[in-house]
Formats: sequence, structure tokens, C-alpha cells
Amino acid sequence: MTCRWLDLCAGSGAMGAEALCRGADWVVGIERSSRACALIRSNWQQVDPSETSFQILRGDAIAQLNKLAGQQFDRIYFDPPYDSDLYELALVAIANHSLLAPGGELAVEHHPHRWTVKPIPSLEICREKVYGKTALKFYRLVADGEFSSSQDCGQDF
Repeated sequence: MTCRWLDLCAGSGAMGAEALCRGADWVVGIERSSRACALIRSNWQQVDPSETSFQILRGDAIAQLNKLAGQQFDRIYFDPPYDSDLYELALVAIANHSLLAPGGELAVEHHPHRWTVKPIPSLEICREKVYGKTALKFYRLVADGEFSSSQDCGQDF
């Protein structure tokens, strides 16, 4: 099975590296910090020295998402700084550019008490997990008012 992965606000690139280790065909990391991008490249090169299965995009998360219009990802992991204003902007960009593939999953990491979810028309929360001061919301595409897949959400993340 083909898996295209987007590591949004990648930080150290740990999630993207894990995706590469587990056989993802293509991983894109988006990170603002050039220092972090160098660390991500170093980490991911340890998994794939040829660099044929990944791309690192440095810059503003929303601007980079806009540049990805037309591409789709089976898994998107979004972990911005908890106090940022990126949550709604990124979810809207992901939805507007159809970056989440049909049957794909989007995981959003956040502080359980610092982010209020606003509805995004084509995305629906299908599962939530809380681990102390970290929470994950899992999204899937909504098709004709229902999930695009009948499987439970979050099983492959």
C-alpha cells in the first residue's frame, strides 16, 4: 500500500522519520526554522541516504501548504506550538487544497484545554485521545455527510 505522509510543523522530524522507517513512500516535512530543517534532513538521511523518499520545505506553514495544492497525503501529522494561531488556518488550508486523500487521516496534536475546535466543512473529528497535557484529534474527510471510510479512524497512525 502506498503511503504519502505530511509532517506539518515538523520540529525535529521525529514523526516523519517514523513514517519513513515504517515504509512511507513519500514524506514531506514543513518547518519554519532553518536550524530544525537541517536537523530533520540529518535525521531523515539516516533512514534514506538517497533522499528519494522525502522533501523538506522551510518557511511559513500556511504558505507552504498553499504551495502543496494539488498533492494529496494519506497521513498528515500537525503539531504546531500549542500557543500558536495556526490551528484553524492550517485546517482550512488542508481542506481548501484537498491535501488529505480520500480514506486518509489527519492527526492534530494540541493542549487539551488551549484549543477550541471550529467546524471545517469537509473534515470531521472521528476520534480523540488525551495523554496528560497532550491531546490528539483525528480527522477524516466527510463525503455526502458521512465519513469517506467505514473503518475506525486512527488505527494506522
